[in-house]
Amino acid sequence: MEDGGSSPNASNDSDGYRPHPDEPFMCERQQAYFRAKLLNWKEAILRESQGTLSQLQVDSLREADLNDRASSETDWSIELRTRDRQRKLISKIEAALRRLDEGEYGYCEVTGEPISLGRLEARPIATMTVEAQEQHERQEKVSRED
Repeated sequence: MEDGGSSPNASNDSDGYRPHPDEPFMCERQQAYFRAKLLNWKEAILRESQGTLSQLQVDSLREADLNDRASSETDWSIELRTRDRQRKLISKIEAALRRLDEGEYGYCEVTGEPISLGRLEARPIATMTVEAQEQHERQEKVSRED
């Protein structure tokens, strides 16, 4: 997943629970599971970005020669792009948490159909079923080609 942050796939439930298709879709236990998964993912991104930023600040204080400074500026540029991706990802995580609060999490914003548990497990910020996402991407491609 190329989102500029840690993977959401780390285990977050101490009893080994995983949502199962035989359960009622988005029952309380599934909601709690995905809420914990989203919150843990957000926390990991924030921790990672804080650590990287702190290290870059320490490194920049040590550099005296021009080559080191140029390298440091490149690192800062990369870090700023990464932080922008992380900021956008955190925004998507927060939107998913709001959808959970509103009872809309896990349902396609286009069709209203449930998004598969496998898709939500792999990409907990998903807002569309695979089919709706593919249709959306085809439409975007056509509009870009015009």
